[in-house]
Amino acid sequence: MRKFEKSSKLDNVCYDIRGPVMDEANRMVAEGVNVLKLNIGNPAPHGLMAPDEVVRDMAYNLRDTEGYSDSKGLFSARKAIMQYCQLKNIPNVGIDDIYTGNGVSELITMSMQGLLDSGDEILVPMPDYPLWTASVNLAGGTAVHYLCDEQSNWYPDIEDIKKKITSRTKGIVVINPNNPTGALYPKEVLEQIVQVARENELILFADEIYDRLVMDDKEHVALASLAPDLFTISFNGLSKSHRVAGYRVGWMCLCGNKSNVKGYIEGLNLLSSMRLCSNVPAQSIVQTCLGGYQSADELLLPGGRIYDQREYIYKALCDIPGISVVKPEAAFYIFPKLDKEKFNITNDEQFALDLLRDKHILVTCGTGFNWKDPDHFRIVYLPNMEILKAATAKLADFLSYYHQ
Repeated sequence: MRKFEKSSKLDNVCYDIRGPVMDEANRMVAEGVNVLKLNIGNPAPHGLMAPDEVVRDMAYNLRDTEGYSDSKGLFSARKAIMQYCQLKNIPNVGIDDIYTGNGVSELITMSMQGLLDSGDEILVPMPDYPLWTASVNLAGGTAVHYLCDEQSNWYPDIEDIKKKITSRTKGIVVINPNNPTGALYPKEVLEQIVQVARENELILFADEIYDRLVMDDKEHVALASLAPDLFTISFNGLSKSHRVAGYRVGWMCLCGNKSNVKGYIEGLNLLSSMRLCSNVPAQSIVQTCLGGYQSADELLLPGGRIYDQREYIYKALCDIPGISVVKPEAAFYIFPKLDKEKFNITNDEQFALDLLRDKHILVTCGTGFNWKDPDHFRIVYLPNMEILKAATAKLADFLSYYHQ
């Protein structure tokens, strides 16, 4: 019988946020072990549900959304997205510049497939959301990681970005607000990134899915708003802000100066048409979500669940000997650092496995986000306060004796 092997393209793909540690956790759960899951960025399993009016709107529109939409999406959805772009001062976005997708993930992959040839390079942050690196590699390109500096609130290191640019560099990915660090980049940092792109004629890829999940009276600045003379692709969606990750509704917008990317846009149109269209029922709620009451706002203020849990997890981690951490300003992730010498850590995946097996706590190791050293891990602080308190108490006990 003929044997079929995994594609060689997958050899360079790392997606450890769904890797061996998760597999071990699933095995333990199947055996009846209660695992405290601090790895899931999906709000619904943590009791953070979609607003009732959004669910009702989806149900109301089911009968009218049985057929295909235009390959780029429903006119009503794209019109609402266009208006949202106007509110964010994102320049030169018309109806035909907007593509709806089955979540942002699909569109990230599409954007890389339409652009990259073998050997082309994309600058991706380190740490990153690993789908970006995986999508670059699957498209035949090379992900070159630029440093985000923990000593500077996890902001991108501009000098490192400059050093990483070569004649094969096609673009720069900016994840803001950031996953896994929860960092929110100020306008001044974004302007420096834009200037680097301008000087080197690079495309900007702005992953801004968490732009409506900002705390501490801070303001999110859309990257494209600072670069009207450049070509930027802006990615956003409803999965996090409206707690509808399972509905799979996201979008990308082609922004700014499109004069020198006509061939690329033709490729995006082709790829968009090949998959017919994105989830039509989910598209039907875009207008309601973007134009209605932003229920996430109340979660982000003092007394709101996400805000209070951010405050708790930050203080609890700071109180554990051997851990240091930067306080996040957005999203619902925190990325603590372990003292490698104190714990003799040489393998952070092994650390995550040991924590899981010993204390039944599931986290994601830092190298799963393409971080350079085995000394970080990510916590999702969406679980309720009772779970967070139990988990941090167990983590503190574990680190009181752990030595790799």
